[in-house]
Amino acid sequence: MPHVITQSCCNDGSCVFACPVNCIHPSPDEPGYATSEMLYIDPVACVDCGACVSACPVGAIVPDSKLDIRQLPFAEINASFYPQRSADVKLPPTSKLAPVIPAAQVRPRRRPLTVAVVGSGPAAMYAADELLVQEGVRVNVFEKLPTPYGLVRAGVAPDHQHTKKVTRLFDRVAGHRRFRFYLNVEVGRHVSHAELLDHHHAVLYAVGAPDDRRLDVDGMDLPGVGTATELVAWINGHPEYADLPVDLSHERVVIIGNGNVALDVARLLTADPDELAHTDIADHALKAFRKSAVREVVIAARRGPAHSAFTLPELIGLTGTCDVVLDPDDQRWVRKDLGSVTDPLTRHKLEILSTLGDGSAPASRPRIRLAYGLTPQRILGEQRSSGVEFTVTATGEHRRLEAGLVLTSIGYRGKPLRDLPFDSAAAVVPNAGGRIVDPDTGRPVPGAYVAGWIKRGPTGFIGTNKSCSLQTVQALVADFNAGHLADPAAGPAELDDLVAARQPRVVDSAGWRAIDAAEVARGSADGRPRRKFTDVADMLAAAAAAPQQPSRGRRLLARLRDSL
Repeated sequence: MPHVITQSCCNDGSCVFACPVNCIHPSPDEPGYATSEMLYIDPVACVDCGACVSACPVGAIVPDSKLDIRQLPFAEINASFYPQRSADVKLPPTSKLAPVIPAAQVRPRRRPLTVAVVGSGPAAMYAADELLVQEGVRVNVFEKLPTPYGLVRAGVAPDHQHTKKVTRLFDRVAGHRRFRFYLNVEVGRHVSHAELLDHHHAVLYAVGAPDDRRLDVDGMDLPGVGTATELVAWINGHPEYADLPVDLSHERVVIIGNGNVALDVARLLTADPDELAHTDIADHALKAFRKSAVREVVIAARRGPAHSAFTLPELIGLTGTCDVVLDPDDQRWVRKDLGSVTDPLTRHKLEILSTLGDGSAPASRPRIRLAYGLTPQRILGEQRSSGVEFTVTATGEHRRLEAGLVLTSIGYRGKPLRDLPFDSAAAVVPNAGGRIVDPDTGRPVPGAYVAGWIKRGPTGFIGTNKSCSLQTVQALVADFNAGHLADPAAGPAELDDLVAARQPRVVDSAGWRAIDAAEVARGSADGRPRRKFTDVADMLAAAAAAPQQPSRGRRLLARLRDSL
């Protein structure tokens, strides 16, 4: 009975390292890992030991005998990744797995390695995890919000609770005795890069790519036009987007771009609010959805079905839970592509698309329409958006779609970080294997590192950040061992004093646990995983309820940490 990896796969590779027979691929050291939509278990090589089940942080692996009806396609998808062969022929192990990070060597009269990590999303927490496996290394994580975990908290759709389970791993990392949170502290505002280097051997930036790519057409500044990323943040209760004006009074929404975020938004806009009421959706979003007049969400893409940007797992999840249709012309396009495409992954997508109806039957509930070959030309409307004008990519004819809400979902961009170089064309911090480099000289900037999207651009998935962070940490530790990183001039006590002076409302690990516990308690009464605070003031009030040590006690503990 082989095990099967399903839709909620986060790609972090924990299962690969746990598997004793090397039956899960691609592994982090194999070509294609960074861009793979998911990982796959070889049904012939699997020995049914269950080690991968325990290792998976998001519960994506199940025995093939326990797949529910929506997961059944993944048995074939896992098997199709591997070559056809008889059951008695085993594939030889090909993965060497990722190399072990060298131990951070502490020379006489030298302090143990201390690293500041800026950001608290997956790349940051995976980096912290890799650092903390080494004896004596200390990690301080700085985050501008009072709550950690970045896009896992604010960017993963609330009905994807399995994916959000990766925060359990992050909670274990944050509970390490040599780990500290400095939440509600913005680097570049409350403390500078130079000041962090005064208190650490190195600073590792894992701040993601927070800006949306902008669609350059007329009308983008009209009310009623936004981005899918902003809407997901609003749905998730991100405090910076809690007051986002979202008008759901029109029967149609148009989303330009057809990646996974577009599918997430379309699914949420057409979902039954009673089902969303059992998730961690923000209260204001749930209230708006209950009053929504939306009956159709059109996901418009410039290219054809074979070039769909969404992943196969997301498509399976969408079609298994929502009414999804195609126009007749697009149905013919799908059949045409099926006759010429040989890539197995693309064929799987096209086969699923080929089963979709044309939407001619009366709809009993809100539905999603996938539309292809449409290039946006302008947003319609004068005082606010009323729709989109497209040209049909193949013919150049004009087509208009009325809509009360227009969202773009065409990718992300990193933004410049204060006191660091920036590559405006690639929208990343220039780096070599995670070492930030001066673009003029090509030399590493001493003590400065990057991981995640700000390092490599907005590619991959949550778990892709694990191998990305590993590479950066390897470089950082190698530099420490080579004596390239200067010892900090000040210790933990001085860091605490500096932060407290600049930001008296700093939230530490105990404060975050108090916020977390309060949100969970608020949700438990309604059978929900949590009810989030969406206002920073409410978060800080909850954090203040955490038991506080006297300032003298905190100083003594800081000095003790410094002496260890």
